[in-house]
Amino acid sequence: MSDASEAAPAWFCVRSQIKHEHIAAGHLRQLPGVDVFCPRVRFQRATRRGKIWFNEAMFPNYLFARFELRDLRIIQAAHGVAGVIHFGDYFAPVPDEVIIDLRTRLDETDLKVFPDAVQPGDEVVIADGTFMGITAVVQRLMPAKDRVRVLLEFLGRPVETELASGSLVKTGINPRLD
Repeated sequence: MSDASEAAPAWFCVRSQIKHEHIAAGHLRQLPGVDVFCPRVRFQRATRRGKIWFNEAMFPNYLFARFELRDLRIIQAAHGVAGVIHFGDYFAPVPDEVIIDLRTRLDETDLKVFPDAVQPGDEVVIADGTFMGITAVVQRLMPAKDRVRVLLEFLGRPVETELASGSLVKTGINPRLD
């Protein structure tokens, strides 16, 4: 690479250690002249304890950093960083437009929240109560009571029942693909 291209800051894709995107981002943010973009998603998932909110990296094990290529060794030595994506000796910059486009889809904290609101026809998992873990289909919303009528299979036959809307989690959602 020429000295001119090494002196101009550019965005690069940084690979973090497994489940350490936020740690790598925090350490990179402390370096002078380095901008960091670590997009995350927030979504709900049914667990044994009920419906829980999760925050995860939008791109597991990856984040973006804007820096001058001459600072490559400092970047690669940062805690939580496994390396900067490269093809042989070529460290491919990420176009500014890609970062801008991603940022327009997120809030000011680089987070994309996936609402848990269900609609008739949605497949859901019941996250607490007697039917915990059972898959059902939303039949009707009952907003005045904050309840939902669902159709589920119980003892080998279809059964309609009303549940609190807070006890349902949509299935089949991959928050990274919206």
